[in-house]
Amino acid sequence: MFKLIVGLGNPGTKHEKDRHNAGFLLLDEIARLYQGNWQDDPKFFGQIAKIKLGSEDAYLLKPSTFMNRSGQAVAALSRFHKINPDAMLIVHDELDLKPGVARLKWAGGLGGHNGLKDISAHLNTNDYWRLRLGIGHPRDSEEGKRNLDVADYVLKKPRLEEQIDIDRAMSCFLKVMPLISKNDMSTATMELHSNT
Repeated sequence: MFKLIVGLGNPGTKHEKDRHNAGFLLLDEIARLYQGNWQDDPKFFGQIAKIKLGSEDAYLLKPSTFMNRSGQAVAALSRFHKINPDAMLIVHDELDLKPGVARLKWAGGLGGHNGLKDISAHLNTNDYWRLRLGIGHPRDSEEGKRNLDVADYVLKKPRLEEQIDIDRAMSCFLKVMPLISKNDMSTATMELHSNT
Protein backbone atom coordinates (compact mmCIF):
# COMPACT_ATOMS: atom_id res chain seq x y z
CA MET A 1 0.00 0.00 0.00
CA PHE A 2 1.34 3.43 -0.92
CA LYS A 3 1.80 5.79 2.00
CA LEU A 4 3.33 8.49 -0.20
CA ILE A 5 2.52 9.44 -3.81
CA VAL A 6 4.86 12.03 -5.30
CA GLY A 7 4.17 13.93 -8.50
CA LEU A 8 7.20 15.37 -10.28
CA GLY A 9 7.15 18.73 -11.99
CA ASN A 10 8.45 22.28 -11.85
CA PRO A 11 6.76 24.88 -9.63
CA GLY A 12 5.09 28.07 -10.77
CA THR A 13 2.45 29.03 -13.30
CA LYS A 14 5.06 29.33 -16.08
CA HIS A 15 5.50 25.53 -16.06
CA GLU A 16 2.09 24.23 -14.97
CA LYS A 17 1.04 22.94 -18.42
CA ASP A 18 4.49 21.68 -19.51
CA ARG A 19 4.99 18.05 -20.51
CA HIS A 20 7.48 17.78 -17.62
CA ASN A 21 4.63 18.54 -15.18
CA ALA A 22 2.58 15.43 -15.96
CA GLY A 23 3.21 14.19 -12.40
CA PHE A 24 1.78 17.38 -10.87
CA LEU A 25 -1.28 17.20 -13.12
CA LEU A 26 -2.10 13.63 -12.12
CA LEU A 27 -1.63 14.39 -8.41
CA ASP A 28 -4.10 17.26 -8.72
CA GLU A 29 -6.63 14.76 -10.10
CA ILE A 30 -5.92 12.25 -7.30
CA ALA A 31 -6.37 15.01 -4.69
CA ARG A 32 -9.66 16.05 -6.30
CA LEU A 33 -10.97 12.48 -6.50
CA TYR A 34 -9.95 11.58 -2.93
CA GLN A 35 -10.86 14.95 -1.37
CA GLY A 36 -7.32 15.96 -0.49
CA ASN A 37 -6.65 19.64 0.26
CA TRP A 38 -3.30 21.04 -0.81
CA GLN A 39 -1.29 22.98 1.76
CA ASP A 40 2.11 24.59 1.37
CA ASP A 41 4.54 23.05 3.84
CA PRO A 42 8.00 24.66 3.79
CA LYS A 43 9.53 22.02 6.09
CA PHE A 44 8.76 19.42 3.40
CA PHE A 45 9.74 21.73 0.49
CA GLY A 46 6.41 21.32 -1.26
CA GLN A 47 2.65 21.10 -1.25
CA ILE A 48 1.11 18.29 0.79
CA ALA A 49 -2.37 16.73 0.79
CA LYS A 50 -3.56 13.87 2.99
CA ILE A 51 -6.00 11.32 1.59
CA LYS A 52 -7.45 7.91 2.51
CA LEU A 53 -6.45 4.98 0.32
CA GLY A 54 -8.80 2.27 1.44
CA SER A 55 -8.72 2.59 5.22
CA GLU A 56 -5.13 3.90 5.34
CA ASP A 57 -3.80 7.46 5.37
CA ALA A 58 -1.55 8.43 2.49
CA TYR A 59 0.26 11.65 1.60
CA LEU A 60 0.39 13.36 -1.75
CA LEU A 61 3.46 15.52 -2.39
CA LYS A 62 4.25 18.05 -5.10
CA PRO A 63 7.81 19.30 -4.47
CA SER A 64 8.22 23.08 -4.69
CA THR A 65 11.87 22.62 -5.64
CA PHE A 66 12.64 22.31 -9.33
CA MET A 67 12.63 18.85 -10.91
CA ASN A 68 16.33 18.12 -10.39
CA ARG A 69 16.00 18.79 -6.62
CA SER A 70 12.90 16.64 -6.02
CA GLY A 71 14.75 14.32 -3.64
CA GLN A 72 15.01 17.01 -0.98
CA ALA A 73 11.23 17.09 -0.52
CA VAL A 74 10.76 13.30 -0.78
CA ALA A 75 13.50 12.61 1.77
CA ALA A 76 12.21 15.24 4.23
CA LEU A 77 8.62 13.98 4.22
CA SER A 78 9.49 10.26 4.19
CA ARG A 79 11.93 10.63 7.11
CA PHE A 80 9.46 12.63 9.19
CA HIS A 81 6.59 10.17 8.63
CA LYS A 82 8.87 7.08 8.61
CA ILE A 83 7.78 6.01 5.13
CA ASN A 84 9.98 3.39 3.47
CA PRO A 85 10.84 3.72 -0.24
CA ASP A 86 8.87 0.55 -1.07
CA ALA A 87 5.69 2.34 0.11
CA MET A 88 6.22 5.22 -2.35
CA LEU A 89 4.90 5.84 -5.85
CA ILE A 90 6.72 8.46 -7.92
CA VAL A 91 4.66 9.81 -10.84
CA HIS A 92 6.71 11.28 -13.68
CA ASP A 93 6.75 12.08 -17.38
CA GLU A 94 8.42 9.53 -19.66
CA LEU A 95 10.04 10.42 -22.99
CA ASP A 96 10.33 6.79 -24.09
CA LEU A 97 6.56 6.20 -24.02
CA LYS A 98 4.08 7.70 -26.45
CA PRO A 99 1.39 10.07 -25.13
CA GLY A 100 -1.51 7.93 -23.93
CA VAL A 101 0.71 5.19 -22.51
CA ALA A 102 1.10 4.75 -18.74
CA ARG A 103 3.25 2.09 -17.11
CA LEU A 104 3.63 1.04 -13.49
CA LYS A 105 7.16 -0.11 -12.71
CA TRP A 106 8.90 -1.41 -9.61
CA ALA A 107 12.49 -0.23 -9.12
CA GLY A 108 15.05 -0.52 -11.93
CA GLY A 109 16.92 2.11 -13.92
CA LEU A 110 16.25 5.83 -13.93
CA GLY A 111 16.19 6.39 -17.69
CA GLY A 112 18.14 9.66 -17.42
CA HIS A 113 15.26 11.35 -15.55
CA ASN A 114 16.79 14.07 -13.34
CA GLY A 115 13.94 14.00 -10.82
CA LEU A 116 14.34 10.24 -10.30
CA LYS A 117 18.12 10.59 -10.09
CA ASP A 118 17.83 13.12 -7.28
CA ILE A 119 15.22 11.06 -5.40
CA SER A 120 17.37 7.93 -5.62
CA ALA A 121 20.43 9.88 -4.43
CA HIS A 122 18.53 11.17 -1.37
CA LEU A 123 16.94 7.78 -0.57
CA ASN A 124 20.11 5.78 -1.37
CA THR A 125 18.01 3.32 -3.39
CA ASN A 126 16.12 2.86 -6.66
CA ASP A 127 13.69 0.49 -4.96
CA TYR A 128 10.40 2.36 -5.18
CA TRP A 129 7.39 2.24 -7.50
CA ARG A 130 7.10 4.58 -10.49
CA LEU A 131 4.18 5.54 -12.68
CA ARG A 132 5.63 6.49 -16.06
CA LEU A 133 3.33 8.80 -18.03
CA GLY A 134 4.22 8.87 -21.70
CA ILE A 135 4.83 12.29 -23.26
CA GLY A 136 6.61 11.09 -26.41
CA HIS A 137 10.09 12.02 -27.65
CA PRO A 138 10.94 15.05 -29.79
CA ARG A 139 12.46 12.78 -32.45
CA ASP A 140 8.93 11.43 -33.07
CA SER A 141 7.20 14.81 -33.28
CA GLU A 142 6.81 17.70 -35.69
CA GLU A 143 8.59 19.87 -33.13
CA GLY A 144 11.57 17.51 -33.14
CA LYS A 145 11.88 17.89 -36.90
CA ARG A 146 12.57 21.56 -36.20
CA ASN A 147 15.61 20.59 -34.08
CA LEU A 148 13.91 20.99 -30.72
CA ASP A 149 16.12 19.42 -28.06
CA VAL A 150 14.81 17.31 -25.19
CA ALA A 151 15.04 20.10 -22.58
CA ASP A 152 13.01 22.46 -24.78
CA TYR A 153 10.52 19.71 -25.59
CA VAL A 154 9.71 18.73 -21.99
CA LEU A 155 9.35 22.40 -20.99
CA LYS A 156 6.66 23.06 -23.58
CA LYS A 157 2.92 22.33 -23.58
CA PRO A 158 1.88 19.18 -25.42
CA ARG A 159 -0.11 19.61 -28.61
CA LEU A 160 -3.89 19.26 -28.13
CA GLU A 161 -4.03 15.69 -29.47
CA GLU A 162 -1.12 14.70 -27.20
CA GLN A 163 -2.82 16.26 -24.16
CA ILE A 164 -6.01 14.32 -24.93
CA ASP A 165 -3.97 11.09 -24.97
CA ILE A 166 -2.11 12.00 -21.75
CA ASP A 167 -5.43 12.81 -20.04
CA ARG A 168 -6.84 9.45 -21.15
CA ALA A 169 -3.84 7.61 -19.67
CA MET A 170 -4.30 9.49 -16.40
CA SER A 171 -7.99 8.52 -16.34
CA CYS A 172 -7.02 4.88 -16.84
CA PHE A 173 -4.69 5.11 -13.85
CA LEU A 174 -7.41 6.69 -11.69
CA LYS A 175 -9.68 3.76 -12.55
CA VAL A 176 -7.15 1.27 -11.11
CA MET A 177 -6.61 3.27 -7.90
CA PRO A 178 -9.21 1.15 -6.01
CA LEU A 179 -7.13 -1.95 -6.85
CA ILE A 180 -3.99 -0.17 -5.64
CA SER A 181 -5.76 0.77 -2.40
CA LYS A 182 -6.34 -2.97 -1.87
CA ASN A 183 -2.63 -3.58 -2.56
CA ASP A 184 -3.50 -5.62 -5.67
CA MET A 185 -0.61 -4.28 -7.74
CA SER A 186 -0.54 -7.18 -10.19
CA THR A 187 -4.17 -6.69 -11.31
CA ALA A 188 -3.79 -2.89 -11.30
CA THR A 189 -0.66 -3.16 -13.46
CA MET A 190 -2.29 -5.62 -15.89
CA GLU A 191 -5.42 -3.47 -16.30
CA LEU A 192 -3.48 -0.24 -16.72
CA HIS A 193 -1.07 -1.72 -19.25
CA SER A 194 -3.83 -3.35 -21.27
CA ASN A 195 -5.82 -0.08 -21.48
CA THR A 196 -3.03 2.37 -22.30
